[in-house]
Amino acid sequence: MKRKLTNYKRVKNLTNTYSDRVKFKEVDSLGIVWHGHYISYFEEGREAFGREHDISYLEIKRNDFSTPVVNVVCNYKKSLRYGETYTIKTFILDNLSAKIIMEYEIYNENHELVCEGQTTQVFVDRDGTLALYNPDFYQRWRKENNIID
Repeated sequence: MKRKLTNYKRVKNLTNTYSDRVKFKEVDSLGIVWHGHYISYFEEGREAFGREHDISYLEIKRNDFSTPVVNVVCNYKKSLRYGETYTIKTFILDNLSAKIIMEYEIYNENHELVCEGQTTQVFVDRDGTLALYNPDFYQRWRKENNIID
């Protein structure tokens, strides 16, 4: 049985699929991906999602904000191995708070789920002040992508 990480719902029209190959530097002496690299795979998924859907880190920075990660959840199911191709599916979750919540599913080349997780990012302005409300640019982006409050 698959356990939901939160009660927030995925936004159906906003997903991204990104594939890459496990590199030698990412594995241990047994050829298995070190557990910490799955978090960097989440970041790869986030960056690919942002590029595809016009909400990249560069776009956020152009609007004088950054979005540090404040929470990570990672559930491991299987191991990836050196040379194997993996696919990251990235989803954004609909929430009203001034934060971005994303979910990830990582699959091996046999289309088996190897890892799933979630990150939460908050908005911080250029002075380092935490935003209590969604910034204007992010509210516009939500409207443009039919994420209605």
